Amino acid sequence: METVFSIAGNLIYFLLAAIALWGAFCVIVVWRRVAQARFRDEEEQDEFLDMLDAELQKPDFDEAIKTAEEFDQALPQLTSLACENRALGYAKLRQLLVDRFQRDVLADLDHRLSWVYTVIKTAPMLGLLGTVLGMMGAFGNLSSGQKVDTIKLADDIKFALITTACGLAIAIPLVMATASINVRIRKLEDLIGSGLTRFFESLKGALAKAAQVPPRVDARRAAPEPAKEA
Repeated sequence: METVFSIAGNLIYFLLAAIALWGAFCVIVVWRRVAQARFRDEEEQDEFLDMLDAELQKPDFDEAIKTAEEFDQALPQLTSLACENRALGYAKLRQLLVDRFQRDVLADLDHRLSWVYTVIKTAPMLGLLGTVLGMMGAFGNLSSGQKVDTIKLADDIKFALITTACGLAIAIPLVMATASINVRIRKLEDLIGSGLTRFFESLKGALAKAAQVPPRVDARRAAPEPAKEA
């Protein structure tokens, strides 16, 4: 019986270590992807939008696409997609960008965060399982009818407390990390929303200018021909 408890205890330690590493990995991945998807602040985003506005005022959509493709953040990629599909119209284009942002950016972040939430729930439960096993071993030692092995009793109680502490030590930092990540994701959504609002205003103006450009007229053809002498 002691061998079973020993194997179960080592397995719980292993599982706690594994989910701690997995939770930390997912947090780092989400943190980096949020950082890659957004500009550092609104001023940096405005600088990009100023560069894009300069191309859209001409209007030169090809240069606007090249300007957007020089950046790796989510907003430049969305603006590049909008310029490439400008023939869809304002309403369809706006829905396209919202869907793409939800699918390519937010859905990936939610997927990683769901794993972190799973680790947050699982770690204390594994710790509680270790507590139950430790107390079972301790009570088994007390009910054996023989002289109580105080060293074995202390080891069982220590195991029960250590696993509980490890489960909480894994869950608490991850709760704080996910709260910080959710704040950063909300800031990302706010920045993307304000950036797209400004971009669509510029895009509407550029599309209107492109539609109103008059055809070029050859001045030589437009000039009246001289009258022929009789």
